[in-house]
Amino acid sequence: MPAEALPKASSAAFHLQRSLRHCLSRAAELLYESGHVLETITLSQRGLSRHELNTLRQQQTGWAMCQQVLEQSGAATYNSYGRWVLTGMGRELMFDMFGQGAADCA
Repeated sequence: MPAEALPKASSAAFHLQRSLRHCLSRAAELLYESGHVLETITLSQRGLSRHELNTLRQQQTGWAMCQQVLEQSGAATYNSYGRWVLTGMGRELMFDMFGQGAADCA
């Protein structure tokens, strides 16, 4: 079905999910390049501190935009310890993309 034939809501939802998947993939790559493991954000009791987030923003081009997209979409938030983690939805998408080891708590 051509994109023009899709209803606007379906097209918007498709683009949002595509953007989320891109940001999750990019976040995984940037975490690895910065010496973090993926479980840092997929385990709800772990997460990135504000200091670690600031360091990522300064050292990794693209982190700030991905963080913003993930937060605005509801795929990431701060846990009760004030650390940045993926939400249930974010973990589900990560699990769908990378498998069980990526999101054991999904």
